[in-house]
Amino acid sequence: MDVRDTVKGLNSYVPGRSQEEIAKEFNLNKSEIIKLGSNESPWGSSKKAIEAIGKNLNQINRYPETNLENLKKLIADYSNTKIENVIVGGDGADEIIDILAKTFIEKGDEFIVPIPTYTYYEFSLKPYGAIPVYGRWDLTTNSLDVSSILEAVSNKTKMIFLCSPNNPTGGVIPKNDIVKILKEVDSLLVVDEAYVEYSNADNVDLIAKYPNICILRTMSKALGLAGLRVGYGLSNPEIIDFMHRVKPVFSLTKPSYIGALETFNDKEFISKSIAKGIESRDYLYRELLKISNLNVFKSDSNFILVNTEKTRLRSAELALRLLEKGIIIRDCSSFQGLDDYWVRISIGTLEEDEKFINILKDTLFD
Repeated sequence: MDVRDTVKGLNSYVPGRSQEEIAKEFNLNKSEIIKLGSNESPWGSSKKAIEAIGKNLNQINRYPETNLENLKKLIADYSNTKIENVIVGGDGADEIIDILAKTFIEKGDEFIVPIPTYTYYEFSLKPYGAIPVYGRWDLTTNSLDVSSILEAVSNKTKMIFLCSPNNPTGGVIPKNDIVKILKEVDSLLVVDEAYVEYSNADNVDLIAKYPNICILRTMSKALGLAGLRVGYGLSNPEIIDFMHRVKPVFSLTKPSYIGALETFNDKEFISKSIAKGIESRDYLYRELLKISNLNVFKSDSNFILVNTEKTRLRSAELALRLLEKGIIIRDCSSFQGLDDYWVRISIGTLEEDEKFINILKDTLFD
């Protein structure tokens, strides 16, 4: 097979593992496995969304809607922007990244990412012939090294990706740093706000002020729809129009569309989901800090990054020991910019959090 050279040089994206996989591999009861590895909401989805999807399952023999104006209006209201600033994707925010690549990238273009950060940016853009250039996320301060971004800019730079709160570190990029970059570059600045509900990192107001910003959002985290894969992008109307020209027509399924509509309309569910997520994160942070040989990063997201070097346990070994006891966390050794002593722990219910902390202590000190 004459596979493209660009594809031959790629490594597969490494996702978090499912409860089904772990139960089968370690002969565990799936219902007792605690999943703290994929930054999902552990409280399920909106009951109104689930009911509405069930009532409309008899429609799945028909193609889904292409006119998503009702959903775009809800997203615009939720995001405090206008309907013409919205594009909706059917594979979470990952599809929006892919649409940006289709819209802007030519072979040989460069894009900047500060590492460590979300690895899907590279996974999505490299197949189009784009070349990654690395900036720096400062692990000593858990903050973006702005100068490293500006120094990486060249006449080939087409995009800059900033994740805020950053995955996997949980740190937020101050708005004045984002503005500084916007003022000094002509490249498209893509700000990934997948975890915005858990922070004060909202930058939507910058869309009206700067022509070169696009914001990514998702319904997979605080809004509880990871299984339906709904994401959206926010930018100026011109960029949104060009993106729609290359967007797959039927990328959003009927169940996804209905579930998204009902979730945005269920404001009580959203409010409770966010509040419980923040409560869980803060509980995990306090309890992890009590374990003296862990270096715990303060987070504005729904996960916490932890360095395990003082325990002398590599991340893969710790993750495996916890898997054997029915706990899934994320081994972060696949993140560029991190070594073999970093793990990421997602929020769970408070009951799951407490069980995890006890098992973690037993694992570290047995």
